[in-house]
Amino acid sequence: MTKTQDKVKNILSTLKKNPTTETTTAIDVEKSNVVNVQVEKKSQDIPRGRPKSGRIWKSPKQKFSSVKKTKGAHQKFEEKNKLRQQLKETMETSKALRAEKQAQKEAHKQRRRDNIKKTEENRLKSEIVQVITNSAKVKRMKKKQLKFIEKRDTTKVSK
Repeated sequence: MTKTQDKVKNILSTLKKNPTTETTTAIDVEKSNVVNVQVEKKSQDIPRGRPKSGRIWKSPKQKFSSVKKTKGAHQKFEEKNKLRQQLKETMETSKALRAEKQAQKEAHKQRRRDNIKKTEENRLKSEIVQVITNSAKVKRMKKKQLKFIEKRDTTKVSK
């Protein structure tokens, strides 16, 4: 036999031993564990032609059902409890910070309302008021002067 025939036989024998699965290592981000993933390959790989999109570097996608995941290393009970406790503490501190920020916001709003109310009262106090007792004066006034006339309750205003 020739060397090429020997090589072909060696390749065929290795394919017969393990034709269907390929093991790869992946990282599960949510659980931060290293997981061995076994992907089943078709026993007869048909060579792909040039894709219509022209993206020859893209590999064909595998069906999710064909991916078999093995369970990775589990955390110990104490470690889980420790992580839960840390998470609980961080949640409590973030809640406290949010509540403090909300209280500051509310206090700022209340202070602003009080300031607006105070400025309005001061404006009304500092107004110069001229009481018109003669209604004939109002009839004689021009339009421009009538625009500035406003009705007020004189009983409230006291200097």
